[in-house]
Amino acid sequence: MKQKLWDFIKREAVLVIAALCALISMLWVPPSEAYWDYLDMQVLCLLFCLMAVIAGLQKYGLFEWLSHRLLAGTQTMRSLSLLLVLLPFFCSMFITNDVALITFVPFTIMLLQMVSQTRYLIYLIVLQTVAANLGSMLTPFGNPQNLFLFSTSQMPLSDFMLLLLPFAAVSLCGLLLAGLIIKPMPITFHLPEKAVTPHPRMLILLGSLFIICLLAVLRLIPYLIVTGIVLIVLLIFSRDSLRKVDYSLLATFICFFIFSGNMSNIPLIHDFIAGLIGNDVTGITIILSQVISNVPAAVFLAGFSNDYAGLIIGSNLGGLGTIVASLASLISFRFYLQTDGARPGKYLGIFTLVNLVALAILLAVLWLTRL
Repeated sequence: MKQKLWDFIKREAVLVIAALCALISMLWVPPSEAYWDYLDMQVLCLLFCLMAVIAGLQKYGLFEWLSHRLLAGTQTMRSLSLLLVLLPFFCSMFITNDVALITFVPFTIMLLQMVSQTRYLIYLIVLQTVAANLGSMLTPFGNPQNLFLFSTSQMPLSDFMLLLLPFAAVSLCGLLLAGLIIKPMPITFHLPEKAVTPHPRMLILLGSLFIICLLAVLRLIPYLIVTGIVLIVLLIFSRDSLRKVDYSLLATFICFFIFSGNMSNIPLIHDFIAGLIGNDVTGITIILSQVISNVPAAVFLAGFSNDYAGLIIGSNLGGLGTIVASLASLISFRFYLQTDGARPGKYLGIFTLVNLVALAILLAVLWLTRL
């Protein structure tokens, strides 16, 4: 029993911390009907819908099929590496950074083992992780904190994307340069033949659900109607998709909504945090993200600042740095640890170095945009 509890705490450390914070805050602000006002139901519903639909698309092989198609003509190690890095960068804009890594990191491990080039394994997995975290910043549905801040701020889509476009463009250039480091040695491999779509009707159905989810994120369809449609359709046709939703992430959001709401209702704490943030919410968000990750940092600080542009930039840049700065980074690390001869110390060293270099470059971009 104790071992199972300890395993759960290690696996869901952020959720446990969020729950403890929420419970402790209740000592000062006892539970009441006002707690319902803390919860952003639009964010919770849309996040649930997107995760459920994407889980279904993944289950029915869409992303694996696309990967095979795109990589079929690769002839050198450099071109293979560039494709493996660019896939999560662009796909994360639509399927979220964590799903992109769940899809492409195992695929990368398989390919490198197939062509006997595992010496590049750490470097490419690290680049894929950075690519997913940076590519996802450009769209409101690329990662959970963007969905939350886009919904809360009511910012127009064009303003949101223009705000982050300079950082995404520089990130893409940096990733291309990082991929060019690998030598263009010839490689030969044969991808296993895959059926075009194992369940074409399901992919069409899920693709349609994905489109209406995006329309709801863009505020073109009421989110409650979309939530009802997604629930009914998946209950009838794909219950497994509902089981694969990351409910711990939803629970983490709820806990931080409660914690942030309670803290903002304690005058002394509210004034202290608001004063601490001051005019540099971006910097505080980046720093806090290194400790509790960028999603909780965005949810928490949104209760104390209306500088949504600063929160959006800070939480996206804050995903770079430590291994916990973005929870998606832990997904890649876990996959790497399962490989033969894994060297976690070397991985963390390269990961930290690449992330700090990327963060320094994007901070320079931030400085230039403020001139």
